[in-house]
Amino acid sequence: MYYALGAFVALVLAFVLIYNSLVMKRNQVSNIESGVDTQLKRRYDLIPNLVASVKEYLVHEKSLLERITALRSSAQGAMTSEQKFDLNSQISGLMPNLKVAVENYPELKANENILTLQKSLNEVEEQISAARRAYNAAVTQYNNAVEMFPSNIVANLMNFKKAAFFKAPENERTNHNVSELFKRD
Repeated sequence: MYYALGAFVALVLAFVLIYNSLVMKRNQVSNIESGVDTQLKRRYDLIPNLVASVKEYLVHEKSLLERITALRSSAQGAMTSEQKFDLNSQISGLMPNLKVAVENYPELKANENILTLQKSLNEVEEQISAARRAYNAAVTQYNNAVEMFPSNIVANLMNFKKAAFFKAPENERTNHNVSELFKRD
């Protein structure tokens, strides 16, 4: 009788400890995701300033500016993490093209406002990259806990679901063809 009661108490205690660990890991993912959102908001705030500053110079790159602006608006209204990550990956993929476009205009490249905005945008991009790494590390820990025995039993019982990773855009995973970046219409 005492052994059965002891075993039951041990199982309940193990269940509670595992559940609390899962909650802590899920909350850590949410917390770090908020940090990513903060950096993305900084990017969203910088993009209109950069676009407005370079618009008069970049007549040939008008479609690039319009695409970045449209993606920014869509990303701000994204309903799920997956949508947000996908749209921001697309923005990340276009940013090098904008930098190359600016490089093609010496008077623009020398403009103090543009230099400040570019520096700020580069800093934000680095912070987004660091935040992505931290987020993905937290997601790895959380997903491992959701999938590995014995915590997967508690995770399934309590309806814990795997979190989505923040993936690098396709163009960041492939080698760049530098000559393509300098082609003009």
